Amino acid sequence: MNASGPLPRPLFIGHEIYRASTYGRWHPLRVPRVSTVIDLSRALSWLPREVYVTSPRAKPAALTGWHTPEYVAALLRAEAEQAVSEDVRARHHLGTPSNPVFAEMFRRPATAAGGSLLAGELLARGGIVFHPAGGTHHGMPDRASGFCYLNDPVLAIRSLRANGAARIAYIDIDAHHGDGVQRGFEDDPDTLVLSVHEAGLWPRTGALDEIGAGNVFNLPVPRHLNDDEMGLIRDDLILPAIAAFRPDAIVLQCGADAVADDPQSHLSLSNNAHWQIVQGVMGMAPRLLVLGGGGYNPWSAGRLWTGVWATLNGHPVPQVLPDTAEQVLRGLTFQGNKRGRNPDPAWFTTLRDVPRGGPIREAIRAAVLKLAERF
Repeated sequence: MNASGPLPRPLFIGHEIYRASTYGRWHPLRVPRVSTVIDLSRALSWLPREVYVTSPRAKPAALTGWHTPEYVAALLRAEAEQAVSEDVRARHHLGTPSNPVFAEMFRRPATAAGGSLLAGELLARGGIVFHPAGGTHHGMPDRASGFCYLNDPVLAIRSLRANGAARIAYIDIDAHHGDGVQRGFEDDPDTLVLSVHEAGLWPRTGALDEIGAGNVFNLPVPRHLNDDEMGLIRDDLILPAIAAFRPDAIVLQCGADAVADDPQSHLSLSNNAHWQIVQGVMGMAPRLLVLGGGGYNPWSAGRLWTGVWATLNGHPVPQVLPDTAEQVLRGLTFQGNKRGRNPDPAWFTTLRDVPRGGPIREAIRAAVLKLAERF
């Protein structure tokens, strides 16, 4: 951390634990993601040693600011024993198909949580941090949920506040509703929680009229949301809401599962839509933390988040990737999914998707207008 002023350039928080760790052979999170972003960014000379920060692993005591001591102890025990009792499964949702027992089931999420806690400290005097392993927005105080064993965005917001940010805007553009973060701050007037997510998709929360007692905005969007519709949402909802709130810090959960090529949702965005939101929020607060989130196609997630890092640094995205970067993408596999058997050739040679524009549906205009009337 720069003791005399804001960070002089964006920092990237990563760790090698994500390279080999997997939730299981058939789990959606069997695919490499963070390691792909690291390797692509290095292949493009965008990740020099001086901006890469190795994420610490959060100690159990640091997790109990949000999670219960009983849950943290159960998660530690489940990793050590590689098994859970029926009582633990029922009470804490560990050892389920969504939240399986696997070798690093405490160490991996605790590393992501440690990165988010560290980000709050690094941003004490301002700047930009990118933490693609973060964004596990479903974790609840006493249970795992939706592949999320811990809730690192909640911990990030708490860390930012402990390090001087009084008002924090949390923006979530993952395909799934950020239910855990909403629960953490729905009654907090000093935290703006705004989630744009696919209507009807698990966890089937985040209705338009779910507002809480604080500053909660939910925009469930219909299937096949296109880039032009997301542009409207950006310009008429996200950016004005942030401007009206005047935050000291912005946390952007940039889930890559909202693009057309992801197998877990039904939206039709290109990665341009995410990059344009990243560009739009830059400079709107003295502190910016960008997290990852969902993303279950290794090519689309890796390319999207590498483009986020490019956007944060002002690097131009090449039309055609150099051979070193292409080889990173050609080295990925996607077993058990039809997209992996017949990948789009552009996934090997480009970062930027072809834009996916289209007409703006009146239902989306009306919903955005309804929310915009609140600020």
